Amino acid sequence: MRFPRLPRTVWMLGLVSLFMDMSSEFIHAVLPVYLTTTLGLSVLAVGIVEGIAEATASIMKVFSGVISDRFRKRKALVLTGYGLAALTKPVFPLANTALEVVTARFVDRIGKGIRGAPRDALMADVTPPALLNTAYGIRQSLDTVGAFAGPLLAMLMLYWYSHDLRLVMWVAVIPALACVGLILWGVREPDGIGEGNSKPRLHWRDARKLPFTYWLLLVLTGVVTLARMTDALLVLRAQENGLQLVWIPLVLVVYSAVYAVSVWPVGVLAERIGQRGLLLVGMACLAISQWSLAEAATTGALFWLGISLWGLHMGLTQGLLAARVAQLAPGELRGTSFGLFHLTIGVMQLLAGVGFGWLWVAFSAGTAFQVAAVVSLASLPLLWMAWSPQEVKPAA
Repeated sequence: MRFPRLPRTVWMLGLVSLFMDMSSEFIHAVLPVYLTTTLGLSVLAVGIVEGIAEATASIMKVFSGVISDRFRKRKALVLTGYGLAALTKPVFPLANTALEVVTARFVDRIGKGIRGAPRDALMADVTPPALLNTAYGIRQSLDTVGAFAGPLLAMLMLYWYSHDLRLVMWVAVIPALACVGLILWGVREPDGIGEGNSKPRLHWRDARKLPFTYWLLLVLTGVVTLARMTDALLVLRAQENGLQLVWIPLVLVVYSAVYAVSVWPVGVLAERIGQRGLLLVGMACLAISQWSLAEAATTGALFWLGISLWGLHMGLTQGLLAARVAQLAPGELRGTSFGLFHLTIGVMQLLAGVGFGWLWVAFSAGTAFQVAAVVSLASLPLLWMAWSPQEVKPAA
């Protein structure tokens, strides 16, 4: 596998994602346990909080995507979003009530909403069309390196500093500030992208220019997202199965490590064999993962098989879905396209968080994972029929 020659901005945005995910996962690795044990929230409440937080981020991505298309100043929005997320990080260790933690979580997700679509659109702006799968795979891979480095360091700190959750959260501030510096220093927008937009106006009717295949992609993305539940339930499943607090971040370490290792090769492979088969394998991995987690009564081999396959599912699906958006979207509507894409993900994450959280509380964790496995299997024929096997030429 050759090392691809991609624009500097792609690598910088990948490193930015790495540091911010490291910071966020420092906190996210212990936050569900903190909310349920220290602050007394139920699993259903955690599912609702996570779902609403992600839905809030996704709604913001629509607006930021449209604005970035009109003003063609994507870097400013990327900087604003990451900067806002960095400012929330000190709130978590300082908070003493659930309301403060939840508020910080929502503001952090608003920052994610502001930056997400412009960042993804900026990558498409600077990347040669033939390397879109590879570029999004690499960014997602670097993002996921941060996602397992954060929980790994959190686990080590919990071990060294006697389960001090607040200290772990303070350390998360450092990589968040680093990512802001990288944006200021390393991210560049292509010349001339803002020409001809001296009086920008927003028109929602521009979405009519998006092809039918793009809207079909949103439907498929929604089904895939609904089947995936929410990552917070993985942490709570580990706690329910008896994993000690100091080792709980290992769940996200394993999951994210598999994700990081797989997502870039999958992007390169998709350039050669197409996307549909890889997506089908990814959803099959998710179904097996959920069955394993439903059946696992302890944190033994079956449990860790489920966590590993969950990460492999992410590597097989997430970069390809983002690359497909870049391929199908007209160049002048890339930000809008990614905004609608992330909105779909957010709405389905909210439904999944509430629905599977309710199943967990009303019945059992095993029931929640079993139902999710059925949804994952049901997505396979839909993906097979609706996903065109032909390669799509990237939009100009």
